[in-house]
Amino acid sequence: MTERGDEGVAHIKELTKGIGADSVLECVGTLESMMQAISSVRKGGSASYVGVPHGAELDGETLFFAHVHLHGGPAPVRRFLPELIRRVWDGKINPGKVFDLTLPLDQVAEGYRAMDERRAIKALLRP
Repeated sequence: MTERGDEGVAHIKELTKGIGADSVLECVGTLESMMQAISSVRKGGSASYVGVPHGAELDGETLFFAHVHLHGGPAPVRRFLPELIRRVWDGKINPGKVFDLTLPLDQVAEGYRAMDERRAIKALLRP
């Protein structure tokens, strides 16, 4: 799904015949992504977030009338990263489904731009 904000919510509602998703996982941490997640969930459903939201101050009244369960906690990436990297280097995991753009390290800004513009899912940076 490439739609964001209200368009993203509308797409979810269309896919669920106007009901909304049972549960949504928000992994970006912006106010827009948090509101999209909360608005995409059906009444009584769950919106969960991982990591630390940045600049996302949620309005209590909006949350109250959304009738959704909101759960959050840290994303313990550092705990799993060394083992996952080892598996990638050993050829046991193919990250190709996630990393669909490879760039040299000095083009990191282009990698972020490509992800922001939805030209890439994740950019893999090489030295």
